[in-house]
Amino acid sequence: MKAVLVGLAVLISALQIKLWFGSGSVPEVWRLSRAIEEQRAMNLALTDRNRGLAAEVQDLRIGYAAIEERARAELGMIRKDETFFHVVER
Repeated sequence: MKAVLVGLAVLISALQIKLWFGSGSVPEVWRLSRAIEEQRAMNLALTDRNRGLAAEVQDLRIGYAAIEERARAELGMIRKDETFFHVVER
């Protein structure tokens, strides 16, 4: 009877060790769950960024207003009859 109890105790201990320290253990599952949530958040942010870029591409394909706005902002371009004032702050 003692041999059966010792055998069961060893078996339970082996299963507990595998549960807490082996491959697919509880801490590993927790770590992977956190990694999945972080990746989902990153994917959501990148999806929003991609939507914004797609809208900007669509604007650039459709009209000249977006192209003109970008040329003014990034290249400092002005129209033919406009006066350019450059304000320098100290």
